[in-house]
Amino acid sequence: MTRLLILLIACLASQTFAQTPFRKVLFLGNSITKHSPKADIGWTGNWGMAASAEDKDYVHVFTASLTQKQGSAPEILVKNIADFERAHQGYDFSTKLKEQIDFQADLIVLAIGENVPALKTAEEKTKLQEAVTKLLTTLKGDRKPTILVRSCFWADAAKDEALRGACEAVGGIFADIGALAKDKSLYGRAEREFKHDGVANHPGDKGMAAIAAALMKALPQ
Repeated sequence: MTRLLILLIACLASQTFAQTPFRKVLFLGNSITKHSPKADIGWTGNWGMAASAEDKDYVHVFTASLTQKQGSAPEILVKNIADFERAHQGYDFSTKLKEQIDFQADLIVLAIGENVPALKTAEEKTKLQEAVTKLLTTLKGDRKPTILVRSCFWADAAKDEALRGACEAVGGIFADIGALAKDKSLYGRAEREFKHDGVANHPGDKGMAAIAAALMKALPQ
């Protein structure tokens, strides 16, 4: 009887993901996550930069995969927080992220790091980790959402260590995607021509799909 009970509990635990679907998903990132139109660089989209369409960026590919996985579509909220990356010290979370905090997401996906200035000292790395920890803690509040933090697309040891440390501090899940940038076929420039090199160096449709797949793989099964 005891063994049967143990097996039943294990079975129920394995079904947790399917039985408790994410109803609200918050995506916080930079231009890889979402970038509004910018004529001077030839970017006309309002989604993840270098993706050919909104449904091709990692946010929407991930959401589609999640919907298929759990059998229901979550409500999503997407915000570019490149300003936090560039000036994370003293960032006013309550004002700049009020909508995102009030959203009360069940799943928080943080995809930043690329715009953070180079971390030249251990102190700078510590400050970034502390700022990201505060960001995640503020979003989390007194709730227990699932938190998923990815490493930089263009691998950076110091930044990635800071992101991983912040993720661990809040009990989140860290997805290391640093190897993706080594595959040049994942860049936007490999798929089509762009006016601006900065846009072309972002992940294209194939790269966005690879990021989404890595994030999905990191979630509890």
